Amino acid sequence: MRVRRFSKKQRQVLSWWCDRSRHRDLDAIICDGAVRSGKTFCMGLSFVCWAMRRFHGAAFALCGKTIAGVRRNLLGELLPALRELGFQCEEKVSQNRLTIALGGKENTFYLFGGKDEGSGALIQGMTLAGALLDEAALMPRSFVEQTAARCSVQGAKLWFSCNPEGPEHWFYREWIQKAEERRALYLHFTMEDNPGLGPEVIEKYKRQFSGAFYRRYVLGEWVAAEGRVYDFFDESYVRQAPEGGFARWCISCDYGTVNPASFGLWGLRGDIWYRVGEYYYDSKAARRQKTDGEYAGDLRRLAGGRDIDLVVVDPSAASFIEKLRREGWRVARAENDVLSGIRTTAELLRQGKLVICEGCRDAIREFSLYCWDRTAGEDRVRKEHDHAMDEIRYFAATVAAKRTGGYIGAGHVERRRF
Repeated sequence: MRVRRFSKKQRQVLSWWCDRSRHRDLDAIICDGAVRSGKTFCMGLSFVCWAMRRFHGAAFALCGKTIAGVRRNLLGELLPALRELGFQCEEKVSQNRLTIALGGKENTFYLFGGKDEGSGALIQGMTLAGALLDEAALMPRSFVEQTAARCSVQGAKLWFSCNPEGPEHWFYREWIQKAEERRALYLHFTMEDNPGLGPEVIEKYKRQFSGAFYRRYVLGEWVAAEGRVYDFFDESYVRQAPEGGFARWCISCDYGTVNPASFGLWGLRGDIWYRVGEYYYDSKAARRQKTDGEYAGDLRRLAGGRDIDLVVVDPSAASFIEKLRREGWRVARAENDVLSGIRTTAELLRQGKLVICEGCRDAIREFSLYCWDRTAGEDRVRKEHDHAMDEIRYFAATVAAKRTGGYIGAGHVERRRF
């Protein structure tokens, strides 16, 4: 079996429920802190070991923001490790169910995604002996509370892990600040608590974040987002478009009738996407609104006869999407998780995987004006100077962040050269 090293804090997670631990009678454990700090794997391993030691024939829940996230972030590393340790693991992917057996005991682990307020209905009515909620701060309160209510078997325990959000976040106020009242063990992680990260890797992650995201995901603090959203963006991030051809072309769209519309033209060179051109129309300034057909013509002119692989569009622009599809464009509804998309965009910009070129004046202008809403009790951006910002975010989340190079949400339509 491959030898694994665990830090002192990880060993606390692995052993807090054991007979000799002074925390064994607590009802829950909460682990928060920096990204890549080693929380997820040791939580999953400890959870399964506890479940198999304490129960037989019981049901448990493995929860993430999405079921795909549970498989990717938790099971991808956990299942091989469990099999190395002698556990028999059988996953029924179509049923979102995992059966684990060891030493004559067998338990069932159900996979759940807590992405919205309706997710609580999926787990309602179950009787659970325990639940692990990874990325708990990204789940709606109703789902977390419904999951906690389902853990009604004698000896059941709850396991939470998350990265910090804002200080007014309900999970911070109701669980972390009330950990003692909730009879929960609270452990705060830093990157240094992950023995698998060397100094160079830690420095690399530190360079990927700035502002509130640096304080949250590197320092592990629950702080409010304020000031400019992309506070690191300056003229050093603006470059000339490279000469020569591009391997692929895409266009991203934030559609507006009363509000401005913004389209971005993206070209792929190597593993870098360049925003080489843009179209921006403010109907209020022009004192005239445009139709779907007129915008489709503007998009065609922006394409300039290039072979466009995909047009990524604001998912709420249903009529415009239909217009483009009828004209033969290959269209994808954009992924529209605002906060996740902002984090993805910031990371790709800082890595140099997204480049804004000199001709994109409206996008450059909005980068300097796009700000957090300080009056909101939660992370929220101000709904102004956000049209190019939304369209760039759509492209980053839907296309640029996909390592496989595949497109999400795009039905097959024969590409045409315009």
